[in-house]
Formats: sequence, C-alpha cells, structure tokens
Amino acid sequence: MVVYTQEHVYRHPWDRVTAAAWRKFTDPASRTALSHVADVHTLHRRLDSDTGRLHAARSITVRSPPLPFILRRLLPSAAASPNGAALCHCVETSLVDAQRRAMDVVVRNVSLRGLIEIKERASYRPHPDRPDDWTQFRQETTIRCRPLAALAAVAEKVETRCAERFLQNSAKGREVVERICRYLEAESAGAAPSVI
Repeated sequence: MVVYTQEHVYRHPWDRVTAAAWRKFTDPASRTALSHVADVHTLHRRLDSDTGRLHAARSITVRSPPLPFILRRLLPSAAASPNGAALCHCVETSLVDAQRRAMDVVVRNVSLRGLIEIKERASYRPHPDRPDDWTQFRQETTIRCRPLAALAAVAEKVETRCAERFLQNSAKGREVVERICRYLEAESAGAAPSVI
C-alpha cells in the first residue's frame, strides 16, 4: 500500500479557491492539462437548509496510466487499448460549509476495485497565518493493489507507478485551480471577460 500527503498554499482567499476547484473539470481551457479526465457528471447536489452546508456527488471517469502486462491480462479493456490504459470510474463526494469556510472532498474508485483501491481526501481551509488572503489545501491519497498482495514486489511497482501518475495529475489540477483563481481575481477587478 502507498500513502502520500501533499499540501499547497493558494495565495487566494478561500471563496475564490473553492469556486475555482468547482470549475476545474468544466473549464474548457483545462482540457489539455486534465486530459486524463474523460467525463464528469453531477450525480446529486443538496443544500441543507438547516446548516447551510452543500452536499454534492459527482461521477468522474479517468484514464489510467498504462498498466503492466500482468494487469492487462486481467482487464480486457486495457488489453484492447493501444497503450494498455483502462477507464476508471470514480465517485467524488463533497461537503462545503461556507459559514465555517471548510470544503472537504473524498474521491474513491468504484470500478477496478478488484485490482486496485484508491481513496483521495482533500480539504480546503483558510490558511492559519493569513485566513482572509490564503487557502491551505491538503490532500491524502491511499493506493492499494489488491490481487497482487501475495506478489509484494509486483504490487509495490504497480502502486508506485499509480502514485507517480497521481502526483503528476495532482500538480496539473493545482495549476488549473491557480489559473482559474487568477482569472476570477481579474474578473472581480473588471479586467477579464465574463466567460472562462
């Protein structure tokens, strides 16, 4: 099993960063940077009138990194793919508490779970040193290759390869959020067109 944590400070206020995070997958300019994302659909969205909290769930389909030969044999779709990649369906659940300025996101894969389990937790909070100006982002990802647990060396290689790809994609996602934040900042100052 591979577990890693990343932290990033956005030098933008919490409301701008969370608005950018919601736009990350739908922003047309993000398609190249987030080319591993094949599809995103909102499954449900509910605002709790008592607490003011937003509960949301989205379906996200991503392309896996090229899989090792042994896993391609277990996945007909990856075996048929020219580069040995497979589509992985994930569910993202989000809880946004605007009053407390807290946003928590959990992503889990729902397909390929017989081969690999991935769980990602992310949080967005005002930065403790500059709560009105900056946002602290924290992400923890767990990757576990299930069927190869008996073959520890192979499992470790698959988990490490997946972790490397997740780290690359996370960096791309942060870059997209940063770009959208800059756009939103310019838009609020009247220096940007009204459409991203």
